[in-house]
Amino acid sequence: MEYHIPVLLNESVEGLDIHPGGTYVDVTFGGGGHSAAIYQKLSNGRLIAFDQDPDANKNTRTFESDENRSFLFVPSNFRHIKRYLKFHGSTQVDGILADLGVSSHQFDEQQRGFSTRFDSALDMRMDYSSPGLTAKEVINSYEESDLVHVLSLYGEIINARTLAARIVRQRNQAPIETTSQLKAIATEVAPRGKTAKYLAQLFQAIRIEVNDEMGALKEMLTQCADVLKPEGRLVVISYHSLEDRLVKNFISSGNFKGKQEKDFYGNLIRPLDPFNRKPIVPGEEEIAENNRARSAKLRIAVKK
Repeated sequence: MEYHIPVLLNESVEGLDIHPGGTYVDVTFGGGGHSAAIYQKLSNGRLIAFDQDPDANKNTRTFESDENRSFLFVPSNFRHIKRYLKFHGSTQVDGILADLGVSSHQFDEQQRGFSTRFDSALDMRMDYSSPGLTAKEVINSYEESDLVHVLSLYGEIINARTLAARIVRQRNQAPIETTSQLKAIATEVAPRGKTAKYLAQLFQAIRIEVNDEMGALKEMLTQCADVLKPEGRLVVISYHSLEDRLVKNFISSGNFKGKQEKDFYGNLIRPLDPFNRKPIVPGEEEIAENNRARSAKLRIAVKK
C-alpha cells in the first residue's frame, strides 16, 4: 500500500534523541516510515504506534516484536494517548513523534473524499470504520453562520460569507452530496487565477471540522506533557499555520494562546522547553523529491 515518503525523516528521528532501551510513541503511524526508522534504533526498547485510520493497520506487518524489542499498534486517535499508554503499561515515555496532516494514501483513495482531484461522496473521515460526522453533514446541515466560521477559521477563506451563502442557497434546492458538486459551487466564487488554492483551502477547512483536528491536537499536546519523562522529547511536524501556531504556542508558553506566565521567581511556567527556537524546514533537495514536504515545519521540545 503506497503511503507518502516520510517528511524530515532524519531530522525528526534525530530530534527524538533515541536511547536504545527507551519507550517511544509514533502517534501518526500511517505508512510506518517514521516508525521504521525509530524501531531500527531500538535494541531493547519499545515502540507504540497510534493511528485511527483502519488502512494504517495493514502496514504493521513488517514490525515484529522479539525477545528484546517490542512493537504495539493502537488503532485510535492520538487524542487518547494518555489513556491507552496507561492501559498498556507505559505511563512514562522517552519520546513522542507526531507527523500531522493527511497522508498521500488518504488523498489518493478516491472514496475518502479528501482530494479535489476526484468525484466522490462527501466523507472526509479519517476513521471511516466508525460512525461520525461527515463532510456531507457539515455542508448540508450546518447553519450558515457556522459554515462561515469553519471556512474562515480553518480554511482562511477571504470570502467565507459569500461561499457559505452559495452553499446554503444550493442545498436548499437539493442536497450537496459529492465533491464535484461542492467544487462547482466554490469555483463560481473563487478568486480569479487561484481556483486550485481556493478549493484546497475549502477541503482543508471541511476536513479539519469533520475530524476535529484542532481539538484532537490540543488534547494530544497537553497529554504529551504529562506522559513524557523528564528530558523526554516531543517532535512535531506540521503542514499549515493553524497546526504550527498551536504547537509553537504550547511549547513556548504551555498554553495555546501563546501568553507566557511566570512564577514568583520569574521562571516561565510551562511543562516543555523549546529545543529549536526556529522550526526546522526541508531543504531544496527534499522538496524537489517530495512535494508534500514544501510546507513542513518541525518543532522539538524537551520535558523539564
